[in-house]
Amino acid sequence: MRWIVGLGNPGAAYANTRHNAGFMVVDELARRLNADVGTQKFRALVGETRVGDVKVALIKPMTYMNLSGESLRAFMDFYKAKLEDLIVVYDDLDTEVGRIRLRYQGSPGGHNGIKSIIQHVGTQTFNRVRVGISRPEPGMVISDYVLSGFAKSEKEALQRSVEEACDAIEYALAHTFEQTMAKFNSKG
Repeated sequence: MRWIVGLGNPGAAYANTRHNAGFMVVDELARRLNADVGTQKFRALVGETRVGDVKVALIKPMTYMNLSGESLRAFMDFYKAKLEDLIVVYDDLDTEVGRIRLRYQGSPGGHNGIKSIIQHVGTQTFNRVRVGISRPEPGMVISDYVLSGFAKSEKEALQRSVEEACDAIEYALAHTFEQTMAKFNSKG
């Protein structure tokens, strides 16, 4: 089973914020794959589908960002899911809006959702799709920025990055993550 975890915060107040880029990708992926991400379990919303012979779980933790690892670990333990079959999708300050970056390891880089996952799985090595949200203007508090919405001028670029993230994840279902990184990190 391949499992795709999009990071974000639950609730309408956070729906269109920068910190919910992971949820946006999972929602678009669910639309593409005709999957209903509505079953509540593991402190998450979960949907399952098949892509060819591959079973795919789409997961949106409902724990708030800084506890995302709890939900991910509960899913992993129940299904005996393998870390090499995981792709985590999340917002990234160091990537500009409209771009994505793929990695298979690294530190949390100040991202509390990734920090929680690393704490709960015991390693920094897992596949990641980072969706660019750009850095705020100097002087703006990071937490305020990530919980703010995208500017009107950024919406087209955001949509492009959500689509590209979905393209990368779909490609990764039939290819190695290294092949996927080579193909999608070279874009832009």
